[in-house]
Amino acid sequence: MAIMTGLSGNELFCLDAKGYTPGNLVIGNSVFSLGFVGSLTSGLKTLGGGEIHELTELIREGREMAYMRMIEEARRHVGAGVTGVTNQLIFHDANVEYLSIGSAVHREGESNADIPFSTSANGQELYCQLDCGFHPLRFVFGNVAYSIGIGGGVMGTLRSLQAGEVHEFSGMLNKTRHLALERISHEAREAGANAVLGIQTTIAPLIGIQEMVMTGTASFHEKLPEQFKETPITSDLTNEEMWNVVSLGYCPIRLVLGVSVFSIGLAGGLKAMFKSFVRGEIKELTYQIYQARLKALAMIAEDAETFAADDVVGIKTYVYELGGGMIELLAIGTAIKKMPEIKVLSKSLIVQAVIKDTETFSNKAATQATLARQAVSMGE
Repeated sequence: MAIMTGLSGNELFCLDAKGYTPGNLVIGNSVFSLGFVGSLTSGLKTLGGGEIHELTELIREGREMAYMRMIEEARRHVGAGVTGVTNQLIFHDANVEYLSIGSAVHREGESNADIPFSTSANGQELYCQLDCGFHPLRFVFGNVAYSIGIGGGVMGTLRSLQAGEVHEFSGMLNKTRHLALERISHEAREAGANAVLGIQTTIAPLIGIQEMVMTGTASFHEKLPEQFKETPITSDLTNEEMWNVVSLGYCPIRLVLGVSVFSIGLAGGLKAMFKSFVRGEIKELTYQIYQARLKALAMIAEDAETFAADDVVGIKTYVYELGGGMIELLAIGTAIKKMPEIKVLSKSLIVQAVIKDTETFSNKAATQATLARQAVSMGE
């Protein structure tokens, strides 16, 4: 019977080089009522804002159920592992579907694995990871559902009267962002891993609140120091980037992040508004965003120093408007350290491991339909 796989030609080539053959696409899902989630959200928003524990657990339960059903399907296909695992939320009117999809792979001698390995890495990324000596164990995630909160909104309104950092918001959001990292690290440790690789971070709205989720691959490297069994490595470098870092004698040790929330202030907002009618720089806003970046980067530097890192690479900064003249500056990067004992197996990466697949399908009609619905809604 023909194999039905989600693997691309480049992925097939890379996996074949590591002794793997393609298996079938495997899927797991779970559908929850949005009505129940919405009522839970409205009843649990706290005055001070922060995590809504019950909702975090509810979302986690849905994600885990979908993942386990996908793994069960992989077992039925007698797969050695599942690559390219995704764990997403899809909204269907009054319901939300938790969906996990991946592609099973086979390998001689591992075809009867009781518990197939699972990884968020696609075939190309898995090639790079294996060539660095890291062996995948399990797809892992850490999530946190949170609200700015009624009290937070009031505090934000009061704080917005003057410019500067809003420490209550900075502290709350910084704690929230780190919770997801702590949870993915804990799940990896429970799986017997000493590293979480290829971490991807997503922040998305859900029924009046937000969820931050980190996904990655719990992995094991036999030459890593014992300390990483208790505090696994965390990295948001792509596996291709990690290969290059390892080939230079370094190893990722910690995903580091910093959050700073600033208010442009009532006066600053009015000045910016008037200046927007005149060509030229708005110095007040330039200064506030610059200061926010400095604070977030200082927090990253402090994190890196705590873990005795040599450098921090791949730093990216993101700016979000929170409303009421509030701005969040989020900075994320990966701390690295010299580890000559961690080495790549190949002298250079094969071309197929770095070629990016081209998207060959798009549905513009769906986008237009969404815009039309939004236009109708605005008209109402």
